[in-house]
Formats: sequence, C-alpha cells, structure tokens
Amino acid sequence: MGLRNIFKLPLIILFLLTVAIVTLAFTKLTPTVVEVTDINFIGNATLPTGTEFENTELGGLSGITYDNPNQLYYAISDDRSAKSPARFYTFKINLKEDSFQKSDIEVVRVATLKDESGKTFTTGTIDPEGIALNNSSIFVSSEGDVSRGINPFIKEFALDSGKEISSLAIPQKYLPSQDKKQGIRNNLAFESLTITPDRKHLFTATENALMQDGDKAKPNQGTLSRILQYNLLTKKVEKEFLYPTTKVKPFFKLNGKFASGLTDLIALDNQGHFLSIERTFTGFGFVNSLFKISLSNADDIKNIDSLKQVDTQTIKPVKKELLMDLGKLDVALDNTEGLTIGAVLPNGQPSLILVSDNNFNNLQRTQFLAFKLKIESRLERILRLIRERIS
Repeated sequence: MGLRNIFKLPLIILFLLTVAIVTLAFTKLTPTVVEVTDINFIGNATLPTGTEFENTELGGLSGITYDNPNQLYYAISDDRSAKSPARFYTFKINLKEDSFQKSDIEVVRVATLKDESGKTFTTGTIDPEGIALNNSSIFVSSEGDVSRGINPFIKEFALDSGKEISSLAIPQKYLPSQDKKQGIRNNLAFESLTITPDRKHLFTATENALMQDGDKAKPNQGTLSRILQYNLLTKKVEKEFLYPTTKVKPFFKLNGKFASGLTDLIALDNQGHFLSIERTFTGFGFVNSLFKISLSNADDIKNIDSLKQVDTQTIKPVKKELLMDLGKLDVALDNTEGLTIGAVLPNGQPSLILVSDNNFNNLQRTQFLAFKLKIESRLERILRLIRERIS
C-alpha cells in the first residue's frame, strides 16, 4: 500500500493502527508495570477468638501470603510460642466476585516453625509478624524483643517441614544498642514482608522510625519508617527508602492509648510498585488505610545511619497515594495487619485479601476483608501516558 492510499484511510483507522504499533512497541520495550486503578469491597468474614484447630488456638494472624499454583493462603500467627509453638496456618478461601462469608474460609493445616537444629522456638525468642512465599519456602520476619535483648530476624523456612533453611543479614543500624539510642523500637520493627513476582527481591519495613531516625507515631503525627530491599541471591540489603506514615487524629481522648504504623506491604510487580496498609489504634476503634506505593523516584538512604543527623526535607521519600480509607466501609474494623494479592476473580482481575490480628483478645476477632482490584491494561496505560504528554 502506497503513502497516497494510506492517507485515504479514515482517520479512526489510522488512529487505531498507530495505537496498535505503539502498543506492540511498548510491549517489547517496557517492563510490566502494575497500576491499580480501582478497588471495590466484596465482603468480610470473621472467626471468633478462641477458635481451635489441631490443638492450637487460631489467632494473632499478622501476615498472609498467597500460593497461586496451589490456590492456598498461608498466614503467620504472632504467638511468641506462648500458647503453642510459633506456627503458620494454611487456608483455602472460596472467593466469589460478589460475596464473601465465614463459610468460604477453610483451615486445612497448621505447621510449626523450627530452627536449624529442628527444634521449636522457645517462648519469647520469636515474635513472628510478616510472611512471604518463595516457591517451596516461606520467609518470616520476627520483631524480636528489645526489652530482653532479642534481635529481630528474617529467616527462610521450608514450606512442608517448617524447618529453618537460611537467614538474612540484618544491618547494624537496626539492631538495638544497650543504651536504647539506636535500632528498632520494641514491637515496632519488621511487621511487613513481601517478595517480588520474579523472586529476585524481598522487601520488609519498620512499623515505626528507628530510635536514631525520629519519634514514634503519635496522635496527629506520623513517623519515619524505612523500607529495606534485599537481594535474594546475595541475601544482603541493596537499598533502603524513606516511608513517612500518615498522621492520624484520634476519635476521642478516652484512655490515652495510641498505636499507629506501617503493618504490611505487597509487591505488585518487579518495578517498585506496592500496596501498603497502615493501621492505627486510636484508643477507641481502628483507622486502617490502603495506599499505592512507588519507589521509582525515591532516594536510597541505605548509607544514612541516622535521619536525625540529616535534613529529611532534602530526601525524596516513596510516593504514596491513598487507595482506600477502610473506615468508609460499612464494617466494624479490627486490627488489620496483613495483606496479599489473592486469587484471580471470574472477571480476570485480581483479588486483595486483608487479615487482622485479634491479639488473642476476647473483645476482638480474626477478620478477613476481601476486595476486587482493577489493573490498568497496557492500552489504558499507553493512552494515559499520551494524555499526560499532551497536557
């Protein structure tokens, strides 16, 4: 077809041909980026405190991860081997596009975590909080116990036996010093854990600022958390990023209790895009918020040992965008701490599953929240980028 004949084509056909060519070029030249454009609530399901499974009390679920090939979910209990040895549970969740209830959840297994020698963790030596699937193994993060001089850790365990396989090195700046002026704060450490889809990088984050980085979260004041990027080949930290949490105003000043921070991350792609959950106990109920996170233009702060010693205004933090304020749901929220991308729904879009830590408290319950996400298609992304260029 000559140029003269091409220009005789209707403009709409020329436009579609142009879009097709650009789409093909984009497919070959750009990595896969996952952009969440919408989220809708499906439903919630709760398990009462005191629920028993295979002679263990099911509770304290502070992290969750999805095994897509086997269509199973693994959730870590933050029991410090007090009620039963440290453990994780396996669930089947029969998720539909428009409904979710207690009968859709089935507990199928409980597995005990064991150290390198094959022994269970003794009481108080572990505070498991985060969990991430890595093929036939899981990584688990423990916050340790600052008051007892027990350091945090990130270890890999066999999925079938629960036995420790390997351990990631924790940078010195995160280890508590004897004078309590450096390192993690007690119970405000590695709450988050996620692995990129290509299994090359693991990310964790501190729930609140390190002692040498700034104050912990307070009413009407956020905190400076850090995200750590591990290379799973070298098992060492490659980069660190600044994550300022969002300040929260308490509902009422009833008892002075307040706890707020970053409780989990889930990697959406291999290009530094995540969802995060921030949870706040205000003394009278919970404030839980979902954010979209991008590391694309964030500064690497790995070589900054203390944020107090630098001007943080000159540091580019991660980009945050509120995806959903869960308080707008017609649901009584609990202590939401874990999230994972779940099964693909019948419409071809992914689900999102959140889980709460009931603290083994009779006034709380284990709560699962289910959502359907909308992911931007390649064509939608190209058209959006074209619009941005034009504007």
